[in-house]
Amino acid sequence: MASAQDIQTLLRFLSQDAKVPLAQAMSKIKDLQGAKLITPSEIAKAEFEKLKTVFDDDKVARQVLNAAKRVSKKRPSGEVSSALPPPLPKKAKPSYGEPLDPATFEASLALPEAERDEDNLKQVVVYTNRAPLVLAFAVTLLKYTMPEQPLSSRLSLAQAVCSANSQSKAKYIGLQTAKTAEEEGWGEGQPLVSVMGRQIRVMKRWGYTWREEAENSPASSQGTILGDSQEDVKAELLPEEPALWGVDLEALKKSNGPVTIGERKASANDLPIYRPERTRAYMLKAFDSKTTSGDKPSTGKKKAMEVKGQNLGMLLASLDLLCQSWAHVLSKDDLDKRAWGWYVNVRPEVKSGAAGWGGKGNVALADILQLRRPAS
Repeated sequence: MASAQDIQTLLRFLSQDAKVPLAQAMSKIKDLQGAKLITPSEIAKAEFEKLKTVFDDDKVARQVLNAAKRVSKKRPSGEVSSALPPPLPKKAKPSYGEPLDPATFEASLALPEAERDEDNLKQVVVYTNRAPLVLAFAVTLLKYTMPEQPLSSRLSLAQAVCSANSQSKAKYIGLQTAKTAEEEGWGEGQPLVSVMGRQIRVMKRWGYTWREEAENSPASSQGTILGDSQEDVKAELLPEEPALWGVDLEALKKSNGPVTIGERKASANDLPIYRPERTRAYMLKAFDSKTTSGDKPSTGKKKAMEVKGQNLGMLLASLDLLCQSWAHVLSKDDLDKRAWGWYVNVRPEVKSGAAGWGGKGNVALADILQLRRPAS
């Protein structure tokens, strides 16, 4: 199986050297893996008909083949793109911006946890706007609807949902009139998944292995969602599905805009995806405590951040209790469909129309817990 570094190098070759549009390049990674065409050298030696089968286009296939032959002449077989130096022993290039150790990366994204004392949770009211609440709902929901996904993927997918919802809302209230990248077809060819009833475009993270696997151990296929020890979902046998990124279609549109690939200033590492680090950072500072005036608490910055982190932990604990109560009686699809309705029931009240854009309000955790399935 190709490593994450191999896939990164292949994607860089396709987009930079062969000048294949990034969206098309990403969609062909799996096919090239299946054809055992991972390096420019392997592609240069391949039969043209084989490449035609992969790219479904004579012109693109010829373009890729010629680029591979040209690149292979410039450097020895197996050497990485000339745009990058050979990886150093102690400071190897990260995969798609991630550390080479996926377990460390996932652990670095850990979200705050809180005691599941229902009496205490029912007393908590957080002060926030709607976008971070959507994120909290989606991140928690995905533990149950896509338990095979690591925390980094759940954060990325949650941001994709939040951004798509914000775009729809902006158009509905008249703040945005231009077509979105999705409406213009920039997501064409990328797989779709449903999160909170909304279809979002994703990119498969081939070669990204984050679970610790014990050889010849059946239990190893179950895995653990790293960085989220709060009663991790135990799947009987998780399918061998790759981790996913939520694709940032607006960024994809900009990267393939009127500027040609050869003239781009952005690094090839800047893939058009929603970065989980940014989503986590946003969530950590998004949940104030309830205030009577609606102003932020007057505590020091460090203490305020601690309080916000605690509030996020308690919110996630309440949402987890909600999903947990329904998970054993609803299918994953039904659970996904129900989630948006739950969100609408508890989201903060804001002014209607453009006046309420970004507005904040109170969210009582007792209202979230009230949505749980009644005990039988």
